[in-house]
Amino acid sequence: MQKRIIFGLIALLIFMPLLFVGGIAFQLFIGLLSMLGVSELLRMKGLEVFSFEGVLAMLGAFVLTVPIGNYLSFLPIDANFSLFSIITFILLAGIVLNYPVYTFDDAVFPIASSLYVGIGFQNLIIAQQSGFNKVLLALLIVWATDIGAYFIGMRYGQRKLLPSVSPNKTIEGSLGGIVFALVVAGVFMAFDASLYAPYSFLVMILLVALFSIAGQFGDLIESAIKRHFGVKDSGRLIPGHGGVLDRFDSMLLVLPLMHFLGLF
Repeated sequence: MQKRIIFGLIALLIFMPLLFVGGIAFQLFIGLLSMLGVSELLRMKGLEVFSFEGVLAMLGAFVLTVPIGNYLSFLPIDANFSLFSIITFILLAGIVLNYPVYTFDDAVFPIASSLYVGIGFQNLIIAQQSGFNKVLLALLIVWATDIGAYFIGMRYGQRKLLPSVSPNKTIEGSLGGIVFALVVAGVFMAFDASLYAPYSFLVMILLVALFSIAGQFGDLIESAIKRHFGVKDSGRLIPGHGGVLDRFDSMLLVLPLMHFLGLF
C-alpha cells in the first residue's frame, strides 16, 4: 500500500500539471499513453509490439487521440478518423498480401484495440479543451467510485457482483461506490454550476450515478480482458498500480459517455 501511494502521488504530480496547462504537450503526452495502452493489449495477446501490425495499431490510437487537424491546417476537420481509416485499410490489406497466414481475425484485434483505447483518450483531450473542471469531475467520479467500492466492499461485501470476471467485487461495494460518487460529485457541483450545464442539478445527480456505473463497467471490461489472457495487470508502468489500462479503464467509458450527453 505504501508503494502504491508513493508512486500514485508521483504519477499525479506528472499528470495533473499537464492536464491543467493543456496544449500540445498534454496532447502528445496523452497520445503516448494511448500508444502504451495499445501495446499492453498487444502484449497480453502475445503479439510483437514493434511488428508491422503492432506499430500500425499504436499509430492508429495516436492519430485518433491527438487532434492533428488543429496543427496541420491543410487536413480536413475529421482528419483523425480519416487517418485511422487509412491505417485500418492497411491492416486489412495484410489479409490479401499474407493469406492464409494472416486472416481477418488477426487484423481485427489490433484495429479494435486502437479504436477502444484511442476513442477514450480522444475524449480526454476534448474534455480538457472544454475546461479543466470537466476532466476533474470525471476523475472525481471515478476515484470516488473506486474508493467507495473498495471500503464498503471490504466492510459489508457479501454478494459477489460478477465472480467469473472479478471475484473480489461485490454488489454492496458497487452500490457503495455509486453513493460515494454521488456525494463527492454533488459537493463539487454545488460550487460550480457550469459542470452540469445544460442539465439541472437533480438530472446531473442521476447522470453521475450513470457515470459511476459506466466507470465500474469499464473496470470490469478490463478485468475480463486480463482474465481471458491470464494476466494480473495490463502492464508495469506505475509500480503498485499496473499499466495504462489499469489506471484509465474506467475513464475510457466515462468520458465518451459524458461527451455524448453534451457535458463537454
